[in-house]
Amino acid sequence: MDLSNNRFRGKLSEKWGQSKNLTKLVISNNQLSGNIPPDFAAATKLQFLDLSSNHLVGEIPKNLRELGLLFHLDLSNNKLSGNVPAEIFGSQCSLRNLDLAANNLTGSIPREIANCENLENLNLGENRIAGGIPFEIEKLQFLQSLDLGDNNLMGEIPSQLGKMPMLEKLNLSHNMLSGSIPSSFGDQPTSLTSIDISYNNMKGPLPNTKAFEDVPYEEYRGNDDLCGNQTGLIPCSSPKVRTRTKLVLLVVVPLVGTLFLLLEVVGLFQFFSKRVVLKIESEIQVVHNKKLFEVWSYDGKIVYQNIIEATEGFIAKYCIGQGGYGTVYKAKLSSGLVVAVKKTHPSQDGNLVDLKSFRSEICALTEARHRNIIKLYGFCSDSRHSFLVYEFLEGDSLKNKLRNKEEALKFDWGKRMDAIKGVASGLCYMHHECSNSIIHRDISSKNILFDSECVAHIADFGTARLLNLHSSNRTSLAGTFGYTAPELAYTMEVNAKLDVYSFGILTFEVLMGKHPCDLISSISSSCSSSLPSTFHGILLKDILDNRLPPPESQMVKEIMITTKLALACVNTDPYLRPSMRQVYVELSKQRSFFESSFHTITFGQLLDINCV
Repeated sequence: MDLSNNRFRGKLSEKWGQSKNLTKLVISNNQLSGNIPPDFAAATKLQFLDLSSNHLVGEIPKNLRELGLLFHLDLSNNKLSGNVPAEIFGSQCSLRNLDLAANNLTGSIPREIANCENLENLNLGENRIAGGIPFEIEKLQFLQSLDLGDNNLMGEIPSQLGKMPMLEKLNLSHNMLSGSIPSSFGDQPTSLTSIDISYNNMKGPLPNTKAFEDVPYEEYRGNDDLCGNQTGLIPCSSPKVRTRTKLVLLVVVPLVGTLFLLLEVVGLFQFFSKRVVLKIESEIQVVHNKKLFEVWSYDGKIVYQNIIEATEGFIAKYCIGQGGYGTVYKAKLSSGLVVAVKKTHPSQDGNLVDLKSFRSEICALTEARHRNIIKLYGFCSDSRHSFLVYEFLEGDSLKNKLRNKEEALKFDWGKRMDAIKGVASGLCYMHHECSNSIIHRDISSKNILFDSECVAHIADFGTARLLNLHSSNRTSLAGTFGYTAPELAYTMEVNAKLDVYSFGILTFEVLMGKHPCDLISSISSSCSSSLPSTFHGILLKDILDNRLPPPESQMVKEIMITTKLALACVNTDPYLRPSMRQVYVELSKQRSFFESSFHTITFGQLLDINCV
């Protein structure tokens, strides 16, 4: 029974347990709420259960252990809480695929998981699971993919992980793991093709082994005590030098902490002050680049003067872009470090033209730390100059990539799909993972920037808002024409569905190679009879960017699913748009919902599917 990808509401029926011959049940990507009924365990022949991407709450029923034939269990992207029940990993465990990601699960990883000896894919990411990684996990000799990212795991990485014969993908990012990377990852041949240990507290050398030789910087960054010859790391120094460095940090870090406490008390309105203020994002490890500490020395005056000198007083030859309330300059500091500096436009009386935008950008970016969101290193404000300092991204903007034919040809389908997923990941983090949800309000092709590895970054947070649950979130009209959700004109209410709509427009722009203004006009009444019949006959392949060769094989499925999601995002009814978490989960899974050939499916068919 497959009821996935509809808009079913209400609670799961307890009567599913009475279906004694039921072997597969899929009700994913709906709007179901309530608990998972314990009666499910009565359907003893059940082998495949997928309840992902709903609004289910409560704990995972312990009596699911009675489903002795169950090999696939997907409860991801819900609101489930409590511990991961050890009971479901009984001695007769036959699970091969277990996905509990993107919930609110706590507790620790049960050691009993070792009973599931046939487990191939395990995903417990995006929860609040704490404790250590149990060494018993080595018993899962058939495990191919392990995702424990975005949790609160502590302790060291078990050396047993480096000895697992079939493990191909390992994600331990965004935890609090410490210690050195086990030498077992290089002691013997490994099947690892992807490993992500970013944003932990790892130390020591990054192994110079096959498992790590092709790992991009993004997958080990955010570990300030790692060293090595790879990109972004400082060379491993002698023990004597490291000891001296630790001594310096023991003195400096408490002083920095005291400084930040004082800045919190003074508040953001000190932006008006005529003295120079430099705000760094907390402690050294948050900066993600030790050179910044060496260069800036947490001394605002030094940094301020360095930037003035590097741009020769902000002359035109260093300008790399213009924004709504500022000009962006490229500044190469005396150490060789390159940063991007957005200098705000001054008014006649010497104050900021838009202090609110200046403050919004700082509030949003100090709240957010994500690989697909541009990083703010600091800000300075005095009577002469006010500016924000960011990481410098060597790639161009999405707008320029699509406009330039040569760049557009290099921006192939694989890179375009990765860019869409990257923006979705960043927005999902902003909306669902930050302590205060961040609404960007100006997602557009000019505000998506790329680094040298073509990783997309969301930039320009001048119009961003942090949602306050205890006050009004109404606003003035903001955003870029052609990307703004239609309801904003009459509701003036800030919510996440504004960004969802803009993301849908942006996705079509990436697929088509140009802004989809005519297409959006045609589908503004997409679920009504007023849609022109000729529109239903347009082949999907005919709306894609014809500067690129037609996509092939698996990429075809990705494009169809991405197009369907984009259609859902631009629904004129904001309540019918998916959340960015739902969008990101579906983009990541890339399950095919279509049996039609890519070369014969029409845009209207996708539209009809979206209107069901």
